[in-house]
Amino acid sequence: MTYIPLVSIVVPAHNAEETLAFALDCLLDQEIADWEAVIVDDASTDRTPAIIAGYVERDARFRTLSSSAFSAAGARNGGISTARGQWLMFLDADDWVDASFLAKMLAALKTAPDAVAAYCGARRVMPDGGLTPSSISTEVAVQPFETFARRCSIRTHALLVDRETIVGLGGFDVSLRTCEDWDLWQRLARLGGNWVMVDEPLAFYRISPNSLSRTSAQVMADAEIVIARGFSPDPRVKRPAPAHANGAIEANGGTASEALAWFALWNAASDCGSGSRPIDLQPLYALPAGRKWAREAAKVIFDGLMVGSLSAPAQLAARWDGFGGAITGLIVELGKLWGDPATGRRVQYYLEQMLLDVDDLAAPRRLALTLGIRVDARNPTSVELPEGIDQIYAHLMMDGQIEARLQFGALGTVTRRHWIELTPNSVPAEQLVRRPDRDSHFGKLARLAAEARALVRSSAEAPGPLAAPRRARPADGNDKDRTSFWNHHFATEDPWNYTSPYEQEKYQRQLEILPAGPIGRALELACAEGHFTRQLAPRVGRLTATDISAVAIGRARARCGDLPNVEFGVLDFSADALPGKMDLIVCSEVLYYLDDLAELRRVAKKLVEALAPGGSFISAHAFVLRDNLERTGFDWNTFGAQAISETLAATEGLVLEQSIETELYRIDRFRRLSPGDVATEPMVDHVPIRAPVEIGVARKIVWGGARALRRDVARSERRQHIPVLMYHSVADDGPSALARFRCTPAAFGSQMAWLRANGFHAISSEQLESFIANRQPFIGRPVLITFDDGFQNFADHAWPILRANDLTAEVFLVTDLVGESAQWDAVSGPPTPLMDAATVRRLAGEGAFFGSHLATHRAIDGLSSSDLAAELLRSRMFIERWTGRPTTAFAAPFSVTDRRLGRLAKECGYRIGFGGRHGPANLDCNPIDLPRIEIRGDRSLDNFVGIIEAVLE
Repeated sequence: MTYIPLVSIVVPAHNAEETLAFALDCLLDQEIADWEAVIVDDASTDRTPAIIAGYVERDARFRTLSSSAFSAAGARNGGISTARGQWLMFLDADDWVDASFLAKMLAALKTAPDAVAAYCGARRVMPDGGLTPSSISTEVAVQPFETFARRCSIRTHALLVDRETIVGLGGFDVSLRTCEDWDLWQRLARLGGNWVMVDEPLAFYRISPNSLSRTSAQVMADAEIVIARGFSPDPRVKRPAPAHANGAIEANGGTASEALAWFALWNAASDCGSGSRPIDLQPLYALPAGRKWAREAAKVIFDGLMVGSLSAPAQLAARWDGFGGAITGLIVELGKLWGDPATGRRVQYYLEQMLLDVDDLAAPRRLALTLGIRVDARNPTSVELPEGIDQIYAHLMMDGQIEARLQFGALGTVTRRHWIELTPNSVPAEQLVRRPDRDSHFGKLARLAAEARALVRSSAEAPGPLAAPRRARPADGNDKDRTSFWNHHFATEDPWNYTSPYEQEKYQRQLEILPAGPIGRALELACAEGHFTRQLAPRVGRLTATDISAVAIGRARARCGDLPNVEFGVLDFSADALPGKMDLIVCSEVLYYLDDLAELRRVAKKLVEALAPGGSFISAHAFVLRDNLERTGFDWNTFGAQAISETLAATEGLVLEQSIETELYRIDRFRRLSPGDVATEPMVDHVPIRAPVEIGVARKIVWGGARALRRDVARSERRQHIPVLMYHSVADDGPSALARFRCTPAAFGSQMAWLRANGFHAISSEQLESFIANRQPFIGRPVLITFDDGFQNFADHAWPILRANDLTAEVFLVTDLVGESAQWDAVSGPPTPLMDAATVRRLAGEGAFFGSHLATHRAIDGLSSSDLAAELLRSRMFIERWTGRPTTAFAAPFSVTDRRLGRLAKECGYRIGFGGRHGPANLDCNPIDLPRIEIRGDRSLDNFVGIIEAVLE
């Protein structure tokens, strides 16, 4: 019986005497022995045939085959024709695989019986033996055909494929000099079978000066053919999967021209590395433009440079002089192609960072924008910046070891003082010279600050002074000296806005509930400034209006001085005796201020005694959450209308006759029973609130009830995490492409109401920084609500909702464009208007906070260090001018940061920063690089709730 091996390994060999033995030895080392190797001698003229003969004689699993194909594709096809195994492997004569390769690949295939291929990671091997990092394409396991339509993601010998399927596909295309493996994997993937990934670098691929992958023109021509095939029907594949029959879908990862452009960029970088020829820029026009592709472009260039220069990653920076000019020129041209030089600069920064991240800096590395150096941490010396350099990448060395790695923007000479500030505790601070040299980093920073101050001073006159901050209501409504407490309240006239439609509607309903018939003597307790007194006086014979505050009585007397039936007096109804035999007593919006229910019960008895038999007592008080969490109420730390009404009803001698009840308050009329009186069922009228509820009232209301009260969670909860929420726009309409960044006012209102009902309170970024700096656990349930960009719809829609829920927010402004529109979004539709300086100033006076979104909304990683510092300084100073308050916080535009930003921001006066990291903030965070949680406009309230509750867990 003929032996059928599990795996057939096809090894094409042409003049491979230097490497063939090593390749074949790796097969002998395999942990699994069930294989055969078909070695195809492709017209070799060196010792290759003799080496093959020796292995055939040594081990029967080796077989040999002669070929005159003069191509790897033709030689492999010859090997396929004689192969017998279920699985095929293609091993070039200068490559090798790990001893566990076959075992691990076959084990993976067993887990997926329907798989047509298994693949693993690979590492390149440079001529000097240097290894590149492992690379593996996870996308192949997810969508193999869409991946291979665009690029070749797997090395030839990094996979096992089903032999019968390969035979059915006709093997390799011999018309292709290069990319023939890519073409075959593309055809295989078009069938729609499953591909299994082994996430380990088990394959090793030699790069040499004569590698076909370095024949630029040929590789480019062949790649264009393969990509074109991937985006069209392929008649060579007889039974393609229906989804792939007509080729790749552009929506799944870009067009054919874009795929070729990425390949051309890699090819151009490789050519720069080898210095082989001028770069053809034409194919690069199809590269996708925009900052989000900059990092990907840098990665592609980095990879191409390794192959072109025959360098392992750690060698690239040291070899910069050989290709740096060419690669920098290529990147500059990319910026021109994109119409965005800043994006080209961004690619340059990324590339140089990648080069220096893997370099030991054994000698200084001067790249295009970055100087890489070692610095003695104990005895640093000044470093002058070469022309064009604006970034330092340093290893701080101590006793021959790297103490720290630093990367920062540099504007001028980095002095000894500067290095010592970067490495504290090296020498006593008093030994430092504090005055910066003019050409030093801090000297140039000082000049930029002076320029920013001059620009701010020369701008248009600032608006008037900030509005006075709203005076907060005392948390508990009590004070040891009640008279002083109330006089303090009335220091400002009309402290509760008695003339508002809401208060006037409440007054009118108290008048409606007055008892029928003539009213002789009436007593008004807590008459305040006499607004209701003036309306009540015409309805009674004689009115005594009293208040604990002499200030309030003075205003009431002035307001009602023309009413002959009114007399005024200072009276503390809790402590003082009440005049008796009253036909009517009115006491509204004040009983919550008693110390407790015991005092309320005592006062209730006094009220009964002050009433004449049959006399009426009218009480108007708001519902308070402490009485009943399940219904709408005010979040005050006291009892409310429900407890007051129940206590009065339980007072001997009082009976409830009538109530007018709204969602926010109730007005009760009680009667003192006369001898022989029989109490009747009270009449209760439920009426709506028609008057608008002004913000001073609304911010203390929790509509629909609450699940938790702020003061309760403040007493019981301490936590390490806090949600920092990131919003942009709050509007009903806008470009569809920006829907993710736009919450409707209704959705935003529901989110803020949920926060309020669940005991959250809003803090500022400055407070957050203080918690982190002091390692102080967060009290209760804090949330930091932030808005990027400063849209006018924040003022129109978001701010009223926030105030109504007793919350605040921090808005990051694009200061050069304040009062204009969001031009950075113009490609998506009409730009959204931005708040002007007057609006910013008004909102700051109302309790909103403002920080910097820099000056121009350009992504910072495309700015020079000088431009970045100038924007940080200018933006901060303008915001401080508009708000009259220190500005310490920034948020990076587009959430894009780099390693220069944090240090430059601190040097420009910032203490808090938000970058691109996602998630809750915690006490271990770097306050200059805080994470946030984006709240998307295309998600539900349930999604919002889930995000917040996850932080609480």
